[in-house]
Amino acid sequence: MTRTAEFTDAHGIAIVYDVHDAEGEPRGVVQLLHGVGEHAGRYGALIAALTGAGFHVYADDHRGHGRTGIRQHGGPARLGRLGKGGQRAAVDALWQLTGVIRDAHPDLPLVLLGHSWGSFLAQKLLNLYPEGYDALVLSGTALLTPRDLNPLPLNARWKAVDATGFEWLSRDPGVWRAFADDPLTTDVPLVKLFGPVEAAKMYGLPRRDLGRDIPVLLMVGRDDPVGGPRSVHKLAAAYRTRSGLTDVTTLVYPDARHELFNETNQAEVRADLLAWLGKRIPPRGGAARNARP
Repeated sequence: MTRTAEFTDAHGIAIVYDVHDAEGEPRGVVQLLHGVGEHAGRYGALIAALTGAGFHVYADDHRGHGRTGIRQHGGPARLGRLGKGGQRAAVDALWQLTGVIRDAHPDLPLVLLGHSWGSFLAQKLLNLYPEGYDALVLSGTALLTPRDLNPLPLNARWKAVDATGFEWLSRDPGVWRAFADDPLTTDVPLVKLFGPVEAAKMYGLPRRDLGRDIPVLLMVGRDDPVGGPRSVHKLAAAYRTRSGLTDVTTLVYPDARHELFNETNQAEVRADLLAWLGKRIPPRGGAARNARP
């Protein structure tokens, strides 16, 4: 069962989120954080795989994005713009949702799963509130330094006369068309959406001595232009050496681009995610019966 709800953040913005109930006996909860310029509705196949494996999934449309952004700005013209409070307000709203989840499911482990900008927000959440989460999964992520985030146009590698501008997302042309046709997405670059000051607030290394040891999974396409494998390997090293984490896994997918959960090998990616979760958050009773990649 899926239901839609909302809460009001500290600045009076109504944050819209969906709750997708686990099939069978629940073994955990996933808080899903989407990327910049998009919304939670683009993660249907991933959500179905997670609920089928026994996880409740909570997925919001972040400040300025998707349904939240339409209501916040009174229409689609300013989609992606965060509004008052900027990125810190976006992080605070996500932490507020974490509180909603913890109140609803106090006895279930909570996995924080972020993609792209959502993975950057997830890094900041873990730095601020390491006690809040039991596992961290980041896809399309990077070490958040000016040197390790690509400053060039993300579609530069696929520049051609007939390029759509969305080739960097996936090898699947259907993904390009769906993104372009989606009324809740925007392809305005992040720096232009947020402004240079707010964009610079993304930078920051994993916290030193996190204080607890949680498992981390980093997933990246070899041809991801946002950070790519080199940046993600550096992030993994930082979690080990700075934060003191002992269970850090990096998966690199040959030829895959940025949106691993929308890639041509997305079933493999989902299966790898479920296998990793299965070893760290085992199913209870029959929760795994319905699991599907």
